[in-house]
Amino acid sequence: MTAPLAVRGAEEGCCSCDCCCYSDATSGLHEGAGEGDSQQRRTVVTTHSGVAGAGSAARGVIFVHTCSKAMSAHVSWALERVLGRPVTLEFTPQPALDGSLRAELSWTGAPGTAARLATELRPFPGLRFEVTEDPSPGNDGERYSCTPDLGIFRATIASNGDIMVGEEQLREMLGRATAASILAEEFDLEVELELLMGRPWDDELEPFRHAGDGAPVRWLNQVG
Repeated sequence: MTAPLAVRGAEEGCCSCDCCCYSDATSGLHEGAGEGDSQQRRTVVTTHSGVAGAGSAARGVIFVHTCSKAMSAHVSWALERVLGRPVTLEFTPQPALDGSLRAELSWTGAPGTAARLATELRPFPGLRFEVTEDPSPGNDGERYSCTPDLGIFRATIASNGDIMVGEEQLREMLGRATAASILAEEFDLEVELELLMGRPWDDELEPFRHAGDGAPVRWLNQVG
């Protein structure tokens, strides 16, 4: 397997695209909030061993940006099927979309849980969501973003928050660029690179992300 190439910003530890910066921000939701943080509340649900996160190697956050009231219970049940525990999402009004709800949930579980969560949530109509998974030993981080119009986007996330673009992705893009040149067709390199980094998803989701600043965050651990 070829190693991915990091897409980095101009300064060390900083990226130039919105989605990388947002990945850093999501890590802060479950690492940076202390006991005295008045902006966020976290509920820790322990595993059967009695130790929070025991036996778990990965963690991340589920952001439900827009959800109808009628679907809210079904979204919770979908998460329960993956996490193996009762899930109570604290839905609050989404200021960026009248009549819609939003919620956040921090999770711990086995590596690859983010992909399973995204698969469960994707079929719901009108749902905008993101699922993150922090890097863990032997595993890159991931971020899944989904909107009704764009569908789902997956990015590999490095430990410093950079989006990782794989060699095969770049080769495929260069191949299409060569074919477009031979056929005298238009090929916009900037647009193609933005697609690789998920820029259209960031542009659509950014208003909903900001609308959720300061919302309560809950912790939930996966069974098994």
